[in-house]
Amino acid sequence: MSALTRTASAAAQEIAGQLTTPEPLPSELGWRTQSLSKGAAGVALLHIERAHTGEGSWQTAHSWVTAAAGDGVSAADDANLLFGAPALAFVLHAAEADGIMRYGPARTGVDAYVTALTHRRVDLAHARIDRGELPAFGEYDLFHGLTGIGAHLLRHKAGNDALGRVLAYLVRLTQPLRADGETLPGWWVFHDPQVKQSDAFPGGHSNFGVAHGIAGPLALLAQARRRGITVDGHDEALHVISTWLDVWRQHAGSGPWWPQWVARDQLRTGRPGQLGPGRPSWCYGTPGLARAQQLAAIATTDTARQQMAEHALVSCLSDPDQLSRITDISLCHGWAGLYQTVWRTARDACTPEVSVHVPGLAERLIQQCRAGLGEGTGLLEGDTGLALALHTAAYPTPPISGWDSCLLIN
Repeated sequence: MSALTRTASAAAQEIAGQLTTPEPLPSELGWRTQSLSKGAAGVALLHIERAHTGEGSWQTAHSWVTAAAGDGVSAADDANLLFGAPALAFVLHAAEADGIMRYGPARTGVDAYVTALTHRRVDLAHARIDRGELPAFGEYDLFHGLTGIGAHLLRHKAGNDALGRVLAYLVRLTQPLRADGETLPGWWVFHDPQVKQSDAFPGGHSNFGVAHGIAGPLALLAQARRRGITVDGHDEALHVISTWLDVWRQHAGSGPWWPQWVARDQLRTGRPGQLGPGRPSWCYGTPGLARAQQLAAIATTDTARQQMAEHALVSCLSDPDQLSRITDISLCHGWAGLYQTVWRTARDACTPEVSVHVPGLAERLIQQCRAGLGEGTGLLEGDTGLALALHTAAYPTPPISGWDSCLLIN
């Protein structure tokens, strides 16, 4: 073990050591226990991964799993990868990723809820398309929509018919819709990026990011195809999304980049309102978009597209101005997410320069590892996500639990 990996391991241990015992939450925050993003479900993933590698105990992991399910688990129609039955199912399957059954009966029961939920949500989505209405993030995106549920099903229940229905829905999502006399991409949402109605986004917008935008469905469709799981129209859908990203790819001295979103007036002019590359984050920035396109290129054996995506990532990582815009440690939009995304991209890259940046990013990550820098203890924006990325930096092999599949980067 090198000095860098030893330091990363010690940093992960320090953070995990401060998250050993779940603390009771006030009643108004009780929902957080079943939150993968902010609550006990996410912290459980950290201790599950550490238990898989022998760095932590299964007893500690189990205490967090128990806390995540302690107040009941939602299987309502708004349950999603980050909350409720899908979140708990993701955690339980992660605990059994080594082939040892630890939560068999409970997992089977939660899986049944997730399957039924998925079918209901797909039915609702198709009914909305049949009515000719525009979607919301909550229907299709990674955080709250069917892409996130599909990410779980692909990782843990790949043979289930529910996954096939999610993929078929995403294919249909790429078909254009008519709204207010205009032809729009099928994923064009009726609201603004904050899921509100605002004067700045009359008629809604098209979002590009992995978390809420079309890069999420692209990554899921690509990952499914890589695993040999396809539905009618699968390749055409990959082509439609990739072509959209080609049309909106911008060029700067620092390399290619994509806007976070475009509104109706920008669609008409063909020019984004964003003047240059933004923060190099997983959720909205070049790293997440580059990984999604790399996955699509690998799935379709498109070497030129893969090289373009990897070149965009290398250019981004070589630009001090872009890197200076990262101001936190989070998985969602900080150093942890950047590291984990680049680490995954490097493992598949045909461009050797991607791997060159991994050690330097690990060092930057370690510099940020003072507990408390995150927004709380959660997975997406808190110390749990930082600890998991540090744990990745300490090991030469991929996470055993597959925890980062919730980011759709593997």
